[in-house]
Amino acid sequence: MSYVYEERASRLPGATVWTNTPAGSGDARPVLPDGCMDLLWSEGRLLVAGPDTRPHVPEGAPAHWAGVRFHPGTAPALLGVPAHELRDRRVELADLWGAAEVRRLTARFDAVADPATALEEVALERAARSDPPDKLLGGLVTALRAGRPVARTADELGLSARQLHRRSLTAFGYGPKTLARILRLQRALALARKGMPFAETATRAGYADQAHLARDVRELAGMPLGKLLG
Repeated sequence: MSYVYEERASRLPGATVWTNTPAGSGDARPVLPDGCMDLLWSEGRLLVAGPDTRPHVPEGAPAHWAGVRFHPGTAPALLGVPAHELRDRRVELADLWGAAEVRRLTARFDAVADPATALEEVALERAARSDPPDKLLGGLVTALRAGRPVARTADELGLSARQLHRRSLTAFGYGPKTLARILRLQRALALARKGMPFAETATRAGYADQAHLARDVRELAGMPLGKLLG
């Protein structure tokens, strides 16, 4: 089953509101690691997608999905759980916020026509009651997205390797080197989707060579780059 995916910027800074709707035959596309976590709605269920380190293919019958994707490192304070506890998992929101709260939210969602906007409202309300995101780790994401080395970035942020790793586990679900690798993959995919040749994509994204790019794509996306783009 193929899907039609649409997204827009959220009123919550750095977040994205999206929908994914069944649209005929075809293979479902995997959800790739991107450093983010999502608050999800699907056919009356409320869930949370933890940070991925491998591709995720939705299971079960085709379903309408809506979500709010949070900027890397910002979801744990809002959701009330360290990111590493949700790594590579999809969990019921009731497991995090309690059954009574989720029953109240489910009734609220049942009364609206647009679950994506309702999710955004819930995220905004939770963010207003939560501690602000870690500014230092926001600086880390910015630096790693630009291809800066982890060790140099840690020095510039004034954090030891141990401090950075501990804070990264809480915020991202894994260490800074894994985050750097995932953000490099996303950088490469953005270039390749624009039609850039794979060899140039590898160089521009920060890989040693095209073979290095191919290995990383297979390990993180589960398929060759050409098939993934196709």
